[in-house]
Amino acid sequence: MRTARKGSVEMPAFVRQLVKETEKRVSSFFKGGGRGGAEHTDGEREDVIPSPYLDRPILDKLTEEGCSRWGLTYALCSMQGWRANMEDYHNCVPQLGAGLADWSFFAVFDGHAGNQVAQYVSQHLLDQVLATGGIGPEDHPDRVRGSFTDGFLHTDKHLLTAARREGWERGGTTVTSTLISPRYIYFANCGDSRAMLCQAGQVCFSTEDHKPYSPLERERIESAGGSVSLQRINGSLAVSRALGDFSYKGTENRPPTQQMVSPEPEVCVVERSPRDEFLVLACDGVWDTVSNEELCVFIQSRLRVCTNLRDVCSQVIDLCLYKGSLDNISIILVCFPGAPQLSAEAIHQEAELEDLLESKVAEIYEELSTQGEEPDLLSVLTVLANTDVPGLPPGGGLHSKRNCIISAYYEKKEAHIPTTPNGLGGSEKLV
Repeated sequence: MRTARKGSVEMPAFVRQLVKETEKRVSSFFKGGGRGGAEHTDGEREDVIPSPYLDRPILDKLTEEGCSRWGLTYALCSMQGWRANMEDYHNCVPQLGAGLADWSFFAVFDGHAGNQVAQYVSQHLLDQVLATGGIGPEDHPDRVRGSFTDGFLHTDKHLLTAARREGWERGGTTVTSTLISPRYIYFANCGDSRAMLCQAGQVCFSTEDHKPYSPLERERIESAGGSVSLQRINGSLAVSRALGDFSYKGTENRPPTQQMVSPEPEVCVVERSPRDEFLVLACDGVWDTVSNEELCVFIQSRLRVCTNLRDVCSQVIDLCLYKGSLDNISIILVCFPGAPQLSAEAIHQEAELEDLLESKVAEIYEELSTQGEEPDLLSVLTVLANTDVPGLPPGGGLHSKRNCIISAYYEKKEAHIPTTPNGLGGSEKLV
């Protein structure tokens, strides 16, 4: 069996250059530069709340891939992005131990107010779920559901002790997880990370986000003495279910599941089918920028032109970044035996698309150059965004080919030789 392989993917040089060209504009926006504020003196800076965003994103990616003995393959990719800290964690266990060698477990943990809670839960949740004793070779859905619920509640209880000891009371984490057995796919979701399952090119299941403004969530919050304003609990917390967040769990005479923030997961069961292609677990840094349907068709199209699942996940992260995600971005892609396979036709179409994009970038560059100034990357991207380009990846569009476009731009820029008048009415090359 191939073992899991881990590593990091260094961001390309042309992406670093893109960051240099855009960072000032983004930094100005988040730091209030657009409001014309004056610079702070040293004394004033002490009162400024630290920005949750960086001046430039951290684009290095953590990747992992592996497989199970029964034909499942998976990959993970995560990136810190624009956030000041990386607060995402994950679990990838393609084969459980003991009598559960044909079972797999995957989870994404999206922390907030620090990374300690997400890290703790990623280290203990699976053990707590398995310790309930309800998960075994008999694969009884009701017992597995109960094990998930009890495991989450037990983890939160133990977490409270650690949080009080270490000072993590303000921190919390959402969890989206899946347990794959020979007969069923179990989903346990707590918060606004999300999981989805795709069959035959369509989304056949997705978890529901737990947001404070959802009717049932709002009812529980208000019954526990809280309020919902600005779509947040007490105007602050943007999720209504999470592990940790103990400052929202102190209402007396109410069980843990009836507090303003509940640690209870929503557990769903889907019977496995030969039509299953792949499932995705991702934090809201993904779902804030793409819909279920967009991500489903995009991944399906990528699987037809790329055999490396890490690269597919990396392309998803790039897509979300280019579409404006400002959060940490993490995704796990799990492929079943029925997943789309390489297609010679799709590979040929992809090559034709990239050739077309390169030629259009060159044309736009030359056209803008005739106006007397060397075109910058953003100018080229702006013109290209208003140009009809057939054959773009479904669900991804032009954003998903930004790396190709950026590479073509810098190749053209390097090859371009500007001209200047020679004093005789003509022009000469600058060398």
